[in-house]
Amino acid sequence: MSWLSRNGHLTLGGTCGFLMCLLLSGCSLMTPKNETSFEQTIPTTAEELTTLLRQREAAIHSLKGLFTAKVRGGLIPIASRVEGTVYYRRPNAVRLRGFTPIGGELFEFVQAGDLYKLRLPTMGRVLTGRQAEMATRHELARPFQLSIWAVGGVLGTGVVANGETVRLTEAGDRYRLDVYAAGWSDTGRTTPIRRLWFDRRTLFVVQEDRLATNGDIDATIYYEDFRPVEDVTGDSWSLERRSALVRPFKISLEDGRGQGSIQIVFHEILSNQTIKTEELGEAL
Repeated sequence: MSWLSRNGHLTLGGTCGFLMCLLLSGCSLMTPKNETSFEQTIPTTAEELTTLLRQREAAIHSLKGLFTAKVRGGLIPIASRVEGTVYYRRPNAVRLRGFTPIGGELFEFVQAGDLYKLRLPTMGRVLTGRQAEMATRHELARPFQLSIWAVGGVLGTGVVANGETVRLTEAGDRYRLDVYAAGWSDTGRTTPIRRLWFDRRTLFVVQEDRLATNGDIDATIYYEDFRPVEDVTGDSWSLERRSALVRPFKISLEDGRGQGSIQIVFHEILSNQTIKTEELGEAL
């Protein structure tokens, strides 16, 4: 370096020059290096946030993941700690499997379109039906519906559907996007079906509220530890694509009915691999 003498020691002139560099110009040694960032231009409209959600959903057409779930409050009566796998293929095929820490099977939950199947080997139970009937027909199925909501933050399935309307509100360091069901004004419902809270700096969804028809919160989901998932398509990773493939690796859900909570931590997520039909199981 120019401020070192030939024998490796600082000279008087070199020392003065170095101090002047620090005091007067800030010197490149004190300047942080530019790093890749997922921060984006902050949208100012609900339409732009809606488009952003759809871009993130479109970036993943299939997914495989390994996770650990901790359940509190008796939501799932079969275990408080679950090692699990998830398989997903767009548009709406999901399979969750849960195991004990030593590999014993606890449950299998398969969702395909509007149909679902829940198999509980330790209880000798198999429940089937339509998603809309889960909460009313099978109380045992509710924790798994909550889990699907939580995992939706990784799958990107929480997009604003066609016909749904949105309203944007600024709330401190967050944006809040209220999502209303299609035809909500005709049904007389005045409350949204979901609320999405965006961090204003990164524009990641950090909280989601699911609301019941009476306006009560059915579940609240928190998303943390955002990282890019591994993509196997071989496509070039532009900054825009990397941002679209960032997902939360830690998800916490609180049941709005006060029945407990679920915390999911992903250990590995692989996106856009070929998912075989047998890996998705059968809903019926």
